[in-house]
Amino acid sequence: MKRLLTLLACVCATLMATAAENETQTTKLDEALPVRGLAIQAPTKEGLDLFVKFIEEELAPAHFNLLILRVDWNYEYKSHPELRDPDPLTEKDVKRLVAACKKHGIRLAPQINLLGHQSWAETTYALLREYPQFDETPHVDTKNYTSWPNPDGLYCKSYCPLHPDMPRVVNALIDEITEVFETDLFHAGMDEVFYIADDHCPRCAGKDPAELFAGEVNRIQNHLALTGKRLMIWGDRLIDGKTTGLGAWEASMNNTARAIDMISKDVFICDWHYERADLTAVYFAMKGLDVATCPWRRPELAVEQMNDMISWRNQTTAATKSHLQGIIETVWSPAEPFLKSYYSSETGDRNADVANTVKRLMEEYKKL
Repeated sequence: MKRLLTLLACVCATLMATAAENETQTTKLDEALPVRGLAIQAPTKEGLDLFVKFIEEELAPAHFNLLILRVDWNYEYKSHPELRDPDPLTEKDVKRLVAACKKHGIRLAPQINLLGHQSWAETTYALLREYPQFDETPHVDTKNYTSWPNPDGLYCKSYCPLHPDMPRVVNALIDEITEVFETDLFHAGMDEVFYIADDHCPRCAGKDPAELFAGEVNRIQNHLALTGKRLMIWGDRLIDGKTTGLGAWEASMNNTARAIDMISKDVFICDWHYERADLTAVYFAMKGLDVATCPWRRPELAVEQMNDMISWRNQTTAATKSHLQGIIETVWSPAEPFLKSYYSSETGDRNADVANTVKRLMEEYKKL
């Protein structure tokens, strides 16, 4: 009995020491990088088991604390069932994701692409397919898409931010998806908005693109605020592409950049740069906006961006430091091929590069 008690005491001491060590590491990480996130497409029903395993066995031990899931139409919406993808995630499926994240202290932010990204190539997505009256550019037919650039300037469609019936539909989707995910965060995308203030739109023609963009950002944020929730968006439309030299993709060349001074300070900015460690996160922070830097598929660049964020937090005032929130790694493929690359030793394709970037960040978090 004495030997058993001694053994139990040793086990308890070891567990307590491990717990204390983990808590110390988490505290250090929270000071260096308060936000350590991953943005990825939500899994399909078939890929749900593996994705939950990934949360439990990979993200949680690596101290990730935010998971942005691009849901879009991959959910059995009850408010607007006409917008569902075929065989979407059910409420029961979502609750499995919620439970796994809650267990490990990972915040969830479901994403529905709003304003822009309402189409891709020849495909018109559910919102404009079912509500074509919301289309900012109905005269542009996605069936005519060839490649970029094209005569119509078509990359992705946008909905009209001034259509009077649009908020009723969009607000219902936001309310439903944030409720089922049991979260106070919602990501609306809003990146790469090329169609805005179109000359053919009877409501938007002649209006200031910056005011239109800011108006839709604030409309969504104000709706979320009614229930104590917060909006996240990508930051590219708020950066002047000409002044910075960042161009039309990572920044704006269609006069939306001035919206940075018009939007609510409660909006969280996800600042993505994939070719260089551009320093725009400081710009957002000095405007009083919370911001995280968002890498993608280049491990060394992601580490540089992480170290920049840590350095900025160490070398600025407390007020600005509070806005420099951390790192959100981005994955721009469906979850299943990403996870296939993550769990294999294959190299040489984009998914492998992204998987290696995620793993590299995990290694770096352990060193902090």
